[in-house]
Amino acid sequence: MIALKNISKQYAGRALFSEANFDVLPGEKIGLVGRNGHGKTTLFRIITGEESPDSGTVTIPKQYSIGYLGQHLKFTKATVLEEGAVGLPVDEKDAEWKVEKILSGLGFGEEDFRRSPAEFSGGFQMRIALAKVLLSEPNMLLLDEPTNFLDIISIRWLEKFLQSWKGEIIVISHDRDLIDSVTTHIVGIHRGVMRKMRGKTAKYYAQLHKDEEIYEKRRLEDEKKRKQVMEYVNTFRSKASHAKGVQSSLKRLEKMEKLDKLEGIRTLSFSFTHAPFRAPQILQAEGLTFSYTGAEPYLIRDLSFSVSGDDKICIIGKNGRGKTTLLKLLAGKLKPLSGIVKTQVGALPAYYEQANTADLNDDRTVEEEIGAACVTSIDRTRVRGICGAMMFPGDDAEKKIRILSGGERSRVLLGKLLVAPANILFLDEPTHHLDIESCQAMIDAVRDFEGAALVAAHDEHFLHEVATKLIVFQKDGPSFYPGTYKEFLEDIGWEEDEDTPRIKVNVRKEDRKARAHAVAMRSRKFRPLEEKIKSLEQAIVSSETRLAAVNEEMARVSEQADVKRLQELSTELNELTENIDKYYTELHTVTEEYEALKKTLS
Repeated sequence: MIALKNISKQYAGRALFSEANFDVLPGEKIGLVGRNGHGKTTLFRIITGEESPDSGTVTIPKQYSIGYLGQHLKFTKATVLEEGAVGLPVDEKDAEWKVEKILSGLGFGEEDFRRSPAEFSGGFQMRIALAKVLLSEPNMLLLDEPTNFLDIISIRWLEKFLQSWKGEIIVISHDRDLIDSVTTHIVGIHRGVMRKMRGKTAKYYAQLHKDEEIYEKRRLEDEKKRKQVMEYVNTFRSKASHAKGVQSSLKRLEKMEKLDKLEGIRTLSFSFTHAPFRAPQILQAEGLTFSYTGAEPYLIRDLSFSVSGDDKICIIGKNGRGKTTLLKLLAGKLKPLSGIVKTQVGALPAYYEQANTADLNDDRTVEEEIGAACVTSIDRTRVRGICGAMMFPGDDAEKKIRILSGGERSRVLLGKLLVAPANILFLDEPTHHLDIESCQAMIDAVRDFEGAALVAAHDEHFLHEVATKLIVFQKDGPSFYPGTYKEFLEDIGWEEDEDTPRIKVNVRKEDRKARAHAVAMRSRKFRPLEEKIKSLEQAIVSSETRLAAVNEEMARVSEQADVKRLQELSTELNELTENIDKYYTELHTVTEEYEALKKTLS
């Protein structure tokens, strides 16, 4: 078992996380989630030893190995076979047969072994990198955004592979469907705090939202409680008959923790501005045919379909099959070899392509670049509002384009899309570079847009949420499908799924025994402590609820000058305060015992 104890890390005076604690038990598969810039990749670097925490410890059992697949793929050898051999242990550098076995399991043929890694698509380059990791025979896989630049077929393959992996996994991904399909637990980083939870992303985010609602409610209640107690103290401070109650109230105030209001977190939040359109159809494609050479083989051949005013049509398929090309043809960025694209009078298009970040003016500020996208004059307040929606609030809107990251530049492109009304959107991979929260904001914006949208996408969560119709690129070219993504999978499915390669990773018998023993030990040792912690937490909640009621009644009774009742309430307040302190002390002791036991079992 890997155990992280009291891990803290800061950058430039900002805490990424403080006193973080979680462990990874045998067989667990964990999805690591959190907003971009909140420390997910940094945590990976701490686990692998590439970076040190400011405080805290990472405990890894002896002879426990970790395979790390990062976001950026680097190849140094001339052939796939040589590149794969880089992952072999030092004493097995000549075990070429092992490399061939793993590569074959990952879908490479013998004819591919002598090819350069650079000749392959992003999906197969990821498999080469994965082969190197597997050849090191790790106990755990650390995967940092493994779906970046992968097409939908490669993502589906990766999902099946990770589901069959018998060791431990921690994966960072903006693809919620991938995380939900392969993991057993979620570890989230939020407001510098790390928590681990069994279940899916929806459960984690629902709990996060609930906890913040409870915190804010408790903060407001505490403010009210403090005010009521102070009113009581100020009213009876000078009266000797109330001296004991006043002193007790003052002591209670000293012990009460003052809860700070939660700071707002920058969140991508926007909606596309819809321009009214009355015609039943906004675009028709008739007999579209295209190739970059002007001759066969054609990327697109004789494709026809129509787009209604509120259709959400997703363009899906392998990379290199022509998804972006089709989007450019429909948006008028390219001309077909034959066939036509008709847009109705009154159609107002908006086009987003991630690759267009190179076209941004590096000498402009974010505000200037977004404002320049509007051909007519636009109010500065409106531009500033869009900057804020794109997570460039206040002075951040004055940042120069040249200093922005790739993800920030993509948000500027998106902001430029919002300055003018539109009724048909052309979006090329709009969720790339976004974290899970921002991906959901994009999903909501496209789904709720009153006009039409044509979107090239590979994120299956996006497809399930948004697509009303599809254009599907399979082996024989693109075809129009008049239904949802779920219906497509049920009716037709992916051709490539039928011959998806399989790879079997053996787990040693002693590893299986160790996992079974760990699970048994956890159940036997941990359950009594977990039940005690739950019981104490319930007692605290019950007592604090009654305490709030007593304070409210004291405020009412003080106005009525009912001395006897005030004395009774004062006595009860003291008893409740003592009980709550006792419960918290006992909870602290039991929690320490619980944490010590976890450390022992690691």
